[in-house]
Amino acid sequence: MFARIIGAATRGVLVALLIAMPSLLLPVSATESPEIIVFMALLGGTLTFAEYFSSFPSFVEFRQAPPLNRMRFLSLFAMVGLLSLLARHPLDPTGLTALVHEVAARLGAGMDFAYSPVQLTTLMMPADVPDATVLAVRSAAGISYLVAALSIITFALAVRIGNWPLGNGAFNVWVNLPLFDPTTGGDVVIRLQRDGRVNMVIGALLPFAIPAAIKLASGIIDPAVFAAPQTLVWTVSAWAFVPASMIMRGLALLRVAELIAQRRRAAYADPETLQTA
Repeated sequence: MFARIIGAATRGVLVALLIAMPSLLLPVSATESPEIIVFMALLGGTLTFAEYFSSFPSFVEFRQAPPLNRMRFLSLFAMVGLLSLLARHPLDPTGLTALVHEVAARLGAGMDFAYSPVQLTTLMMPADVPDATVLAVRSAAGISYLVAALSIITFALAVRIGNWPLGNGAFNVWVNLPLFDPTTGGDVVIRLQRDGRVNMVIGALLPFAIPAAIKLASGIIDPAVFAAPQTLVWTVSAWAFVPASMIMRGLALLRVAELIAQRRRAAYADPETLQTA
């Protein structure tokens, strides 16, 4: 019980810190509505504590199948932290912000080739937006896209080389997939494979679709709002993190489907195992 409280409290504090990070790293002049940010940080931390303190799952998937959720959190934490430092550089430059700015600028320029997601983020900006804002968006997109790609590659290696999730013991479908009902909708393996592939396809298309959607909705959403530091941080982080998270979820679902199929084949090959199961 004590260990569960400590673990849940630690996760809650980390989530609250993540939400408040841009306000903590950016200058006071660039911080908007601090009371709303404090409220959102407390709310996020409280919900996280309640989820991980409870013995019964509610909505967080793969709760007992590390390191998937940890990789997701670390990737988002890295994106928000790096983009906050990048947005701080024009306002309050330091040695660290200068380093992040230089690396992000090089990454953005390197990934700004024809039909790349990074190039689409710059093309969605109106023609009258200052070049500095376009370059800031390109740099932010480049460094966040790199973090997202590294998180996907790391989890794929954990699945294939680290034998995820079996490296952590038995995998409980009910605890780790609380929103998945195995009793409806046909064969479980086929449903998991379908959901996994759909997640991966959508995750691969979103980095291209989101800038196009913003460009089409330019009459409703003004892309020039990305000049605001906090808007830049959260929008670009979501643009990179949500697709990466969906691809990682798709890999996880395909892996679970593979394990269930292997268990079935082993059970059918050994009638005694099938009878005792």
